[in-house]
Amino acid sequence: MKILIDNGHGKETPGKCSPDGRLKEYAYTREIADRLVTGLQNEGIDAQRIVPGENDVALFERVRRVNAFGKDAILVSIHCNAMGSGAEWMSASGWSVFVGVNASMNSKRLARQLAQVALNRKVKVRRPSPQKLYWTANFYICQKTNCPAVLVENFFQDNKEDVEFLLSEEGKQCVTNILLEGITNYCKKMEE
Repeated sequence: MKILIDNGHGKETPGKCSPDGRLKEYAYTREIADRLVTGLQNEGIDAQRIVPGENDVALFERVRRVNAFGKDAILVSIHCNAMGSGAEWMSASGWSVFVGVNASMNSKRLARQLAQVALNRKVKVRRPSPQKLYWTANFYICQKTNCPAVLVENFFQDNKEDVEFLLSEEGKQCVTNILLEGITNYCKKMEE
């Protein structure tokens, strides 16, 4: 199984940063994507980024790249959430995972695996109800791919405490470990 990692927006995408400009989503998600790909490869799992550069790549092109691998792949799209426009600090916080409205059972399994790892690590997981660990949304990249796909929102780039955590080595390692452990758990269950 091929693990495909999408690292969110490009450096020219407007906004997409903390109000103080310290956290830039394009740079942060690429750093996490690189850490994740390396971690997966160290576990013997075939993984790669679908957007290796810093510039944005249109969603239809990302989907084309993913679909070229067929159904024997999974996609994880890495983002940082925001409650406002990025001009001021907001109070929303926490980690969350999304699937498309047409999500396969395997997309939902992957989302549950990731959320369960986050909960086990004592991370605040935002969810639609206590029983449901993931959100359903009309995200193009999750809707149009042929393989299981999820989109993760790693805390809030417009929450001061979340930004401090995200920029710390502890925070970067936490985000990477949630993704790494969740994906490897999913892969093991699929092999059983």
